[in-house]
Amino acid sequence: MHPEDASLFLDAMGDVEPLKGCTDIHWQPSRNLRAPARMDTLQLDNFLSTGFLDIVPLSQPLAFRREGLQQGVTDKLRSGKYPQQASLNLLRQSVETCRQMLFSFIHQARQEGLRNVLIIHGKGRDDNSHANIVRSYVARWLAEFDDVQAYCSAQPHHGGSGACYVALRKTEQARQENWERHAKRSR
Repeated sequence: MHPEDASLFLDAMGDVEPLKGCTDIHWQPSRNLRAPARMDTLQLDNFLSTGFLDIVPLSQPLAFRREGLQQGVTDKLRSGKYPQQASLNLLRQSVETCRQMLFSFIHQARQEGLRNVLIIHGKGRDDNSHANIVRSYVARWLAEFDDVQAYCSAQPHHGGSGACYVALRKTEQARQENWERHAKRSR
């Protein structure tokens, strides 16, 4: 503060007297202001649909395979022979929460270069139970990811029809390493 400003302030406050009976004044505690909610920018790109849903009957196992994927890869996936590198548990979550969690999980798995993951979605006793609705949505959502090569119901020791194995596309780096490894053998 400039000396001129300080002298002006003191001149203006010169005849001010302190309040008498300060016990009558009760200051309100400062309000606990919450930090503004941080927007999850990843979820802005979430393309997974929640519209009309065809319920997948419990008697029908989940299965999907992209065109061009070898049958042997699908068979090995179905028999649980690929090691699971990560898993996601969606039990007892709302449909919207499952949608957000699955989107984030697949996105993170791709960033880390994972190839095989397990999704635990649960199963209900009847076709219209909440767990089977989530199961049906998971089947739809996984097919909407370009990076999902295939998925199928898991083996009983991994959750059976209440879980599914998911095979993800190789990253460009893994594809290059694989090519280099096989090119060295052929020399």
